[in-house]
Amino acid sequence: MSESPLSSLDGKPTAAHVANTAPVTATATGLLEKKHSSGSSPSFADSEKIGAGADADSADNVLAEYSEEQVMNMGRAFARKYELPNEDDMFGKAAALARQPERYDHMSFLTEEERLACYDEEHKPFANMPRKLIAIVCASAMGAAVQGMDETVINGALLFYPKNLGLGAPTDRNDWLQGLVNGAPYLCCAGVSCWMTDWLNNLMGRKRVIFVTCLISAITCLLQAFAPTGERGWHYLFAMRFLLGLGIGPKSATVSVYLAECSTKKLRGIICMNWQTFTAFGIMWGYVFSLIFYRVGSGAVHGGLNWRLMLASAMLPAIAVLVQIPWCPESPRWLMGKGRYREAYESTVQIRAHRILACRDLFYQHVLLLEEGSLQKPYFARLGEVFTVRRNRNAFICAFICAFMQQFCAINVIAYYSSAIFLKSGFTEISSLAASLGFGLVNFFFAIPAFFMIDRFGRRFLLLNTFPLMALFLFVTGFAFWIPGQQARVGVVSMGIYVFSAIYSFGCGVVPFVIAGEVFPLYVRAIGASLFTIILWGFNFILSVTWPRMLNALHPQGAFGFYAGWNVIGWFLVYFFMPETKQLTLEELDEVFDVPLRTRVAHQFGQLWPDFQEYVLRRKNVPRAPPLDRHHRLAVKAMEWDEKASVEQVEKA
Repeated sequence: MSESPLSSLDGKPTAAHVANTAPVTATATGLLEKKHSSGSSPSFADSEKIGAGADADSADNVLAEYSEEQVMNMGRAFARKYELPNEDDMFGKAAALARQPERYDHMSFLTEEERLACYDEEHKPFANMPRKLIAIVCASAMGAAVQGMDETVINGALLFYPKNLGLGAPTDRNDWLQGLVNGAPYLCCAGVSCWMTDWLNNLMGRKRVIFVTCLISAITCLLQAFAPTGERGWHYLFAMRFLLGLGIGPKSATVSVYLAECSTKKLRGIICMNWQTFTAFGIMWGYVFSLIFYRVGSGAVHGGLNWRLMLASAMLPAIAVLVQIPWCPESPRWLMGKGRYREAYESTVQIRAHRILACRDLFYQHVLLLEEGSLQKPYFARLGEVFTVRRNRNAFICAFICAFMQQFCAINVIAYYSSAIFLKSGFTEISSLAASLGFGLVNFFFAIPAFFMIDRFGRRFLLLNTFPLMALFLFVTGFAFWIPGQQARVGVVSMGIYVFSAIYSFGCGVVPFVIAGEVFPLYVRAIGASLFTIILWGFNFILSVTWPRMLNALHPQGAFGFYAGWNVIGWFLVYFFMPETKQLTLEELDEVFDVPLRTRVAHQFGQLWPDFQEYVLRRKNVPRAPPLDRHHRLAVKAMEWDEKASVEQVEKA
């Protein structure tokens, strides 16, 4: 793994380093020596580094080894170089604040208003959210709802469209084709559109990618409603749904990056979980619209009108995004990568509660861009290092487990086919849609507690405690189909699905996307995030295609038992291969994932009995082996700032 020029393994600055940084003006120039051409920008998901950006603690801050005066001169030189407004020495003060953001109350040069803005950002983050940041959150939330609605309107439409499109006969061929049509968007995501994400973001920027993909989603959702009736109608519906994947794939990756780049420290975790939460929100509304249109008559439309309206209704959240996103500012991080610093400044001011906070974040993001610029390697070189470098490979295994298990825990099988499952258990058609709405409500509202649990209890903890319970209630759901009485059977099936959904929502529902955003090091983060998304959509498609055939071949008992078994396997995968990542710095994550896999597995085998005593037998003071990773904090230095520069160079900057 190549080292960043801003990284060092020695804990203290060397004497030579101190000597080299003595000339303040030289330091300021060194910061500004490295330019980003306006024609290129760093890889799109590299921006996750900003998640530890302006809000980094001083111990992990790349500016920590420099004096306050040196850093203030860097900020002033930065403002001069890019012709940014610097009234009242705003960038000088902001640079000092970026160096020690938690010590704002001890900085005498800050005005009372500026200190109050820092206090409010730390202690009252929701009370002072800028309107433009709220607009970004709302638009991104509706972008997630597009995917959720599609998952469930196809669920309701599945009760009607097969018999109108020549797939109604109960044959193996029709089972496979129904699954193929339902999973077409995710086939496109895994095979085509997710591979385009990095290129599209570099070309158009975040908000334009979101706009274009939502436009594609809106058009294709509407066109699905015009599928011709008859045996060839499924070809048209498959094609439209495949094209829908062009809208879902890039958007699913871009929205989370856009949110991460625009949000503040205190709000970042909550805001970035919006994707999964509002996917659940879209799932819920998909069931609502399926119920609304259920009793719509065909009228003059040959081949049924109700299922066509269900499919078309998924365009509504996409239209909401198309209306909102043009009024949102572009990501400052993307604008800086393109060399458009004045626009980046104006954008940052719109999404921060005070100008001092905007200048602080803009300056520190520039510092991190200097680090990122040295990490750019050819695409295929970075792709290879995901698998050849141990630290990266272990992170990929962790992300793969999360992506794989989010699909094989069976949640999307239920989301896509819950109406058919309830129908098979004895519900009527309208009752099955109503029961599916209950599933959607549970899925959404039980995702809310995850906002408060994921950083408090940890990612690994949530997965280890939810997988066994999900397996249990899948077994309960499957075995309930053997209950002879219809009333008792439908009650137990509903209970099993609802409890399973509730447990999933604050475990495997939210953890995977958080893991994907934090485990990869900066220089392969874009590729790691793309691989995670491709794996996620690929297995999503496999489940969509295989479930109808599996349900007929294994019956509900065997099909649910199959996925219950995978939840048991998921527990062992997480226990042996996945370390805890909550509240770790980037340096600590490097150490955690650099532990050899065999060493980690052997260590976890040794912890089985102590864990059983502590968590099952509830014993205290259980002796344990020392941790594999000691979480040493590594000092960070800016080597390029050590370079001597003449006063003339400083003045030119």
